[in-house]
Formats: sequence, C-alpha cells, structure tokens
Amino acid sequence: MGNQTRDGDSAPPDIKTVIDREAVFPPLRRVGIFRPFAWLKMGWQDFRASGGASLFYGVCFAAMGLILKLVLNNAPEYLSALTCGFLLLGPLLALGLYDISRRLDNVRSGLLGSVFSMRGRWSNIGVLALVLAVIMMVWARASLVIFALFYNKGMPTMHGFLAQLFSLDNLEFLGVYLCIGFIFASLVFAISWVSIPLMLDRDTDAITSMIISCVALFINVPVTMVWAALIIASVVLGFMTWNIGFLIIMPIIGHATWHAYKEVVGHADDRQ
Repeated sequence: MGNQTRDGDSAPPDIKTVIDREAVFPPLRRVGIFRPFAWLKMGWQDFRASGGASLFYGVCFAAMGLILKLVLNNAPEYLSALTCGFLLLGPLLALGLYDISRRLDNVRSGLLGSVFSMRGRWSNIGVLALVLAVIMMVWARASLVIFALFYNKGMPTMHGFLAQLFSLDNLEFLGVYLCIGFIFASLVFAISWVSIPLMLDRDTDAITSMIISCVALFINVPVTMVWAALIIASVVLGFMTWNIGFLIIMPIIGHATWHAYKEVVGHADDRQ
C-alpha cells in the first residue's frame, strides 16, 4: 500500500486500508494527519524529475494570475471574484501535472503527453469540468452581490480596497466574503481532491469519482484539513510574491495531489 516509487516510502505506519468487501467502490485508506508533508516532498521530487514540463504549467498559472491582475487592476470586485474562481478551477487546470506524475511512476515523462492527457476521457472529465464551471459562475455572482451590498455607494478603487483590507476597516465585509468563499471552496475541494486523478488513472466516470472523493474526505477529515490549509497557505504565498511563487508552488501542489490520490484510493487487490 502507499506509494512504493519514492525513496522506499511504502506502507508507512500511519496509513490504514479501510476494507469494505460489499462496496462496488475501491477501498479507501485512512492516512495519518502529517501525510500531506510527505505528499509535498514527493511533489517536489516529481517537479525536479520532470525537467521543464512541470515548469511550463507553473508559468501558465503565474501568467494567468498576472493577466487577471493587469486587466482588472481597477475593478477589485471582478478581480477577487475571478481570482478565487480561477483557484476553484485549479484542480482541473492541474490535470497535466497529474499526468506527469503518473508517467514518472511508470518511468516515462514528457510535456506533450501531459498536454493531451484528456484524450479518450473527454466525457468523464468534461462532466466534472462542467460542474466546476457552474460552481465558479455561481461564486462569481455571489462575490459581486457581496461587493454590491457592502459598497452600495460605488465600487472602491483597488488602492482603496487593499487599504481597507490591510487596515481591517471593513471586517464585516471580510468576514462575509471569507465565509461564503469557504463554502464554495469546501464544495470544490470535497468533490475534486482525488476525483480528477482517479478519472485520469482508471477512467472512472465523473459521478462515481466525485462520490469517492467525498467519502475519502469524510474518512480523512483531519488530514484533509491539514492538506487544505497547506494549499491555502501556498496560494497566499504565491500572491504575496506577485504570482512569481506560482512558478514552483502550483506544480508541486499538482504533483502532491497525485500522490495523495495514490495513497488514499486503494485497488481491488486490497480486499484480499
């Protein structure tokens, strides 16, 4: 059990397979609360082993964040909505990074193959992409409504908006915005944290993959809270470095997500 291709890290003592002989779904594993740090370590190893392939995706993430900031610099209500929406689509946008890790596990890699990793899986991954797109659009609408409620005398400038945030002059707005954002982010995290790698690896249909992802979260609540906190901290760090940090941060998180899936979702052989 576990990942057996990274420095002999096979069957760590803090991983336990949950056997359900009657379920049609694959068995799931309960993992220790500190496993996300091991996933990040393996993600870093994949980043180094992939050469420029992973860096290409890092450049794409950083460029998209920079473009959003440049285009919407004077419209904080749209910038915050689309930036958070961009992050909600992050699990799907990292599909190529999952494929690079999958290929490294099989001792083969390459940028071109990862770019076309959806080939033959359009119907399954497309359904989840549609679900994430709908969630993003609903979030964007909710974000604009929150801005309209708290800035009913006119939208702020970017400078004024940031000044209020850092001075904590508008705690009500910040609290409501974070609470609503947390709901949307939690929903996306629950249905996608292992579902997209699962579809890529085993060609599982979208509905089954999302159900497995949610069940895997419910039996691993402590570790998923740590994993989500690490992702949020990494994203915040990326923004604090003017998106430059995304060059390395996003590929590592993408690769680490693949290893999270490999450790959490078991195989039929585990039932023996």
